[in-house]
Amino acid sequence: MIYPLFQLIDTIINLYIWTLLAYVISSWLIAFRIINPYQVLVRHILQALDAIHRPILLPIQRLQYRLMPNMGGLDLSPIVAFLAAQYLIGPVLKHAVLAIFA
Repeated sequence: MIYPLFQLIDTIINLYIWTLLAYVISSWLIAFRIINPYQVLVRHILQALDAIHRPILLPIQRLQYRLMPNMGGLDLSPIVAFLAAQYLIGPVLKHAVLAIFA
């Protein structure tokens, strides 16, 4: 019973991390004008990635802009979200599930 729940949590966290990586890479590709954000398929993919990650990245960005001076447009929120998902949220959720079902 517990092992499939661990697998589900791990899969969701890994999926979030991979889509966050795709979100960051797509923003770089747009910045360097490698992909055209006005193409229909690209726009839909970018909107989907933005809908997934914007609610999580926005509070981190607000905190970053309050705590740190202007870094010339460098956004550290994806790095913070990646580290939080990988090293904080994942282990905490796994231990919480273990505590519930133990």
